[in-house]
Order: sequence, then structure tokens, then C-alpha cells
Amino acid sequence: MPVNTQLNSVDGTIWDIASTVEVVAVPVLAGPEIDPAYAEELTGLFALGAADLLAHEKAKGGPGEVVGAPLRLGDGITDLLLYGVGDGSPAALRRAGAAIARRGRGCAHVAVAVPSGAGDEGLAAFAEGLLMASYDFRVGGPPKKPAAEKITLLTDAEAAVERGATVAGAVAIARDLANTPSREKSPQWLAEQAERLAAESGLTVRIRDERELRAGGFGGIVAVGAGSARPPRLIELTYEPDAPDAPARHVVLVGKGITFDSGGLSLKPNESMKNMKTDMAGGAAVIGTMTALRALRVPVRVTGLVAAAENLPSGSAMRPGDVIRHYGGTTSEVLNTDAEGRLVLADALAYADAELDPDALVDIATLTGAAKLALGLRHGALYATQDALAAELLGAGADSGEPLWRMPLTEDYREAIDSDVADIANIGRGGFRAGSIVAALFLREFTGRRAWAHLDVAGPARAGSDDAEITRGATGYGVRLLLRWLGGRNA
Repeated sequence: MPVNTQLNSVDGTIWDIASTVEVVAVPVLAGPEIDPAYAEELTGLFALGAADLLAHEKAKGGPGEVVGAPLRLGDGITDLLLYGVGDGSPAALRRAGAAIARRGRGCAHVAVAVPSGAGDEGLAAFAEGLLMASYDFRVGGPPKKPAAEKITLLTDAEAAVERGATVAGAVAIARDLANTPSREKSPQWLAEQAERLAAESGLTVRIRDERELRAGGFGGIVAVGAGSARPPRLIELTYEPDAPDAPARHVVLVGKGITFDSGGLSLKPNESMKNMKTDMAGGAAVIGTMTALRALRVPVRVTGLVAAAENLPSGSAMRPGDVIRHYGGTTSEVLNTDAEGRLVLADALAYADAELDPDALVDIATLTGAAKLALGLRHGALYATQDALAAELLGAGADSGEPLWRMPLTEDYREAIDSDVADIANIGRGGFRAGSIVAALFLREFTGRRAWAHLDVAGPARAGSDDAEITRGATGYGVRLLLRWLGGRNA
């Protein structure tokens, strides 16, 4: 797992291992009140008493709240953390776990007493928070305060802890892929990482290079990658459930894999390029999700497609006014080369519709600044052709801590992508000013009549600062909600 912190669980009391660790963390319920399961163990350890200490610190037991005090245990001093768990919901416990991880940075070993009534789902979320907030990505030396080397949870619910660790590991894979600088991260590099991860995760993989893409009619991927000296790739990962005799629903996940987006000849300003190494965050989320399917025993057959290309200006780059023929024959007029993500997704969606016969088709992409303006940095924009699919994804987002907000596929806006010379245009015209909706309408043209959903994650895929389980840089958004939706052991 990319997170360096080792997470394990043991069945015992706080003091069984307290003398061997640097930090012990004990839960506090909203109120505040020491979790009754541990109140007796803390009696007499503080000059003030635990309740008086919480009152002195004006603690309320809210999730993410931590009160610390040093304790002398034997010959050493151990830091005791009283951490709030709020209402004890999975969301609150995920946030509580993240707070402990941040307070435990720089330590070798942290022991954590888990809330007594957490349940398996709550413990899995707690483990997610601990590990996701422990994530670091650096090129060069280690951080000044690295994550704790080891975190021990005092619980016998090993399966729940393992599930949370698996989900957090998949998120970390997505973060690593998206955070890797684009100097290293060519489409070929991304394909090689997918091959390595597939071998480790029990997946099959097929990589189409530029010659196969050209011969196969993937005109959008070829056109977007034409300006770079590093040619495009189409990554196809396949997961088959362990019980192949049972009929399995087939889902196709499609991710935007633009390994760097300069805007092409429609060049972005410098400030807008600084985060463009993460423009393949949707593709990274698909790869991260795929790596966890077997470990979580997902009962659904899943194909993951990542359309990978580098969008750069050069003499061979696509130009405004060009017409592209996509997989399956639909043509699109390029009015802005910086609207490139939809061009590569179009090929992958059309291929999935024509060749893979999915029961549901879901794409995820950092597609439009309009979605970020509309919904900010925490919600992804959801577009769907079926209410039932939309409801499933909305529920999965709420349960996993990666919320979505459903947006309309407004039919009146469809004329915005009419073209004088091609079937459709790649950006809207006519003053509709609905960039995210128009982009979704463009993608819908390539999905047939299938159950399809589009996740525009330009806001939540990146973060400018740490907050709870979110770390600065690529967030890995989408992995948790997709795993929850696919049903991996109730992930």
C-alpha cells in the first residue's frame, strides 16, 4: 500500500501496550463524555480528572477535536489524546481518525482505543481517515514531520479495519498517480503503472498504442495527443468476480487521462497550468478503484478505460477548426483545443457502448471549470440519464464521504453544440454559458441509449490545503464513492 503507515489491530486494553507507544488516543463522545468503555481506565491519571480537563479546554467531543495531556507511565512519558467522535457516525469517525493521524505525525507508534459502539462500517471509516490523513507525496527528502510509522487499533474487528485500509490504499494509488510530475508522467508511463498494478491486483490489461489507436478509429485520442512527442495510449483493465458461473452485472468506468494539459494551441495562462499534472485525476480514480475490486470481493464485472494523452502545442497539434472522426464515426468540430478531455472521453465511451455491452457506463473527469464554480471544492457534479443510477451514485457519495450534486441534462441547451461542418462541436455556442452542462451533453452523444452517468470532478479532485482526510494536492476523489457504489463488502 502506498501509505507508509502500518495499520494493525489487536484485542486488548489501553494499558496492555501503553508503555511501548508514544501516543495513546481515547474516544470522547459529544457532550463531552469519555467513552464509558474507557472511563474507568482513565480514573486517577490526571490531576484534574478527565472530565475537568475537557471542561478546561472547552471541548465538546466533536469529530476532529483533540485534547492532549502528557502522562507518566512507568519510566517514560506518553501523550494521551482525548479525541472527539461526535455522533459516532461513519462520517464523524472518518474525521476523528484523520485528526489522530495528524496529531501523531513524527511518532513511531500510536495506539488508538476505538469507540465502543462504532460497528464495522464505522471502524472501516475510522481506518480510512487514519490512513488517508497519513498520506504524503514528495519528490526528494522526507517531510519534516512524517506520518506515524505504526498505528495500532485496540479492536478485534480485523475485517473492518482491513476493509478501511484497502479503500485508503486505493485512494493513495490514485493520489500518487495524479501527484506525479508530468515530466515523468507520460501516457506510456501511466500505461506501465496500470500494467504493474493490474499484475498485483488480479486484473487483466490491454494497452493500445498510437498505431492501434489510429488503425482502430480512435480519432479523438489521436488528435489530442498529436501535439506531443509522447504519444497517447488507451488503457483497458478488466476485473472478473471470483464466482464466474454466477451472472454478473457489467459496469464500465471511463477516466480522463490527460497527463498534462497546456490547453494546446488554445494555450492556458501560466497560473492555470500549475495544477495540470492532475488533469488525469479521473483516470487515476478509475485505476485506483480497479486495484481494490478483488480484495473487496466486488460481485460486479468491471472494465476500466483510461484515455491517456498529453495536450501540448506544436506544429503537429490539432487546430481550432479541425474536424475529428471519433470511434464509431461521429465527427466533432474543434472550436477550442483546451476542451480536449471530452474528445478523448468520447472515443472511450463510444468504444464501450459498441464493443463492451455494459449494463451501466460511468465516466469521471476533471472536465470543466464551470463545475468547480458552481459547486466548489467538495461536491462533484453528477449527470445521469436514469434516475435510478443517479440515486445509487448520490447515495454512494453521501455514504463514502465524497458527495455529489445532480445537475440537469437540459435539452434546450443541446443546440449549443450544433456544428456547421460536423455532427457536433466541442464547445457551446449561442450564449448559453452553461459549460458543465454543455460538456455533459457532448459526452451523451457517445453513450448510445445506455444507463450512463458523468462525474465532473474538477473541484474536489484537487485541494489547496489539508483538511480532515483530504491532503493537499490530488485527493483521489471518486475512488471511495465508486467502490461503495460497486458494492465491495459494503465498502
